[in-house]
Amino acid sequence: MQKILITFKQAFVSSMLIFSLMIFTGLSGLFIVQQASYATTLEELKLIPPEYKLNSQEKINRANEYDPGVGIQEEDRQEAYEQAVKDGESLNTIEKAYERNLKAEKQSGSQKNLATKAKEAVENVIGK
Repeated sequence: MQKILITFKQAFVSSMLIFSLMIFTGLSGLFIVQQASYATTLEELKLIPPEYKLNSQEKINRANEYDPGVGIQEEDRQEAYEQAVKDGESLNTIEKAYERNLKAEKQSGSQKNLATKAKEAVENVIGK
């Protein structure tokens, strides 16, 4: 009889522990604050006056004020954009740009990315 009561007591204590943890988890969910979204819509972008929009040089200057490394990345990005605009002007430059990008890809292709390594590992395991 005592063994049965001890078993019921242990079951009751464990069920109360589980029940209290469930209530605690539920209540803690009420206190989680939703983070702000920094995405904008087209309507919000229209609200920004043109004098407050930065041009490319102002963006680079601002990035350099923040961190010189970020400024260099912004300059590289701007140069790549200008190069892409120039490449898009005629069919011959598009072909040259393709060849240049293909050459750069082959040079960086020596370093395999994670997806390629994972694919090879799966093929090795499967035995293909």
